[in-house]
Amino acid sequence: MKLVQLANTFLEKSKNFDFLALLAIRLYLLPIFYVGAHAKITGFQGTVEWFATPVAQGGLGMPAPVLMAFLATATEAAGLVCLAIGLLTRLISVPLMFTMIVASLTVHWSHGWAAIAGKTAESAIRMQGFMDWLAQNFPGRFNYITELGDPVILNNGIEFSATYVIMLAVLFFYGGGRYVSVDYWLSRWTPMRELQPA
Repeated sequence: MKLVQLANTFLEKSKNFDFLALLAIRLYLLPIFYVGAHAKITGFQGTVEWFATPVAQGGLGMPAPVLMAFLATATEAAGLVCLAIGLLTRLISVPLMFTMIVASLTVHWSHGWAAIAGKTAESAIRMQGFMDWLAQNFPGRFNYITELGDPVILNNGIEFSATYVIMLAVLFFYGGGRYVSVDYWLSRWTPMRELQPA
């Protein structure tokens, strides 16, 4: 019985540190949105062309590609800043989730769930055949390539984007976290309190 009480006490006390999980989610998402925003900003014209190109030719075939590219770029850039400092965390989570859902449906859905191809996937089997050939014919080059880890085939499924949507949903419902977000400190002095979870 004492053990159960100790466990309950520990679990109750641990809630004092729940803000660390929200901070961890924000920090985890930062490089994701940095890479996306940076690529879109520095290669905006290429993003527009990709959005405009028909699906049959490897593009997304989106209507109003300039507008859509601008919205995607602005959302990721604003999301990067807001998540970094915990500003308007719950609000910015909504367009970021929408962006990830659109990416899941337009880019990743046709590739299935897995982000990395499993060993039974045709692409992985072909890669393994190439690696076997390389090991037999060019062992030095094979050792160089595999020295830091085994190569994998990117399957490009929805796994990662779905994970990001779930993480953003947590931020939407719980906010940026106590103590470690601008939202928390603003809510102590401004009417922003209603933007914070109870």
